[in-house]
Amino acid sequence: MSRTEETRRVATKDYDIARMTEHDLLAVVELEETCGLSRWGWEAYYHEIVEGRGALMLVARSTSLCNEERAKGVLGFIAARFSADEVHINNVAVRHDFRRCGIGGALLDRVLREASLCGVRTAILEVRASNTAAQALYRQHGFVNVGLRRGYYAEPREDALVMKAVI
Repeated sequence: MSRTEETRRVATKDYDIARMTEHDLLAVVELEETCGLSRWGWEAYYHEIVEGRGALMLVARSTSLCNEERAKGVLGFIAARFSADEVHINNVAVRHDFRRCGIGGALLDRVLREASLCGVRTAILEVRASNTAAQALYRQHGFVNVGLRRGYYAEPREDALVMKAVI
């Protein structure tokens, strides 16, 4: 199957969203490194999965791949943390070939839905000032700009917009 055909299949919801497991971590870290995120690395994700109280770590996995390829089939992920009545969205990433297929929005929807069920009232995140695609996604989910963190990102050095949503 070509990449275009595979992307078309994903666009028709050929993926599942599930809790991240340690079996997903190599694919998650690889994705993190290719997406320009502030790097957490394997150990930080592992800690959040195993010991992270209040952490919600989800992956979108392809359902069209055979079992041996499914671990590599992580199409996207989201890392969030609950604190009192707020959820902080730490990282969201989708494989480049699968962007604009609704995966990022589905991951964000799931976190916001679970947050609401837990009584959380607000969501907050930081996003690169240059990442207009992500900002548009967040605005579609009710986020608005509430601040600026100068020099927040290190590689490359860049400001972050602080965005907040009422859930």
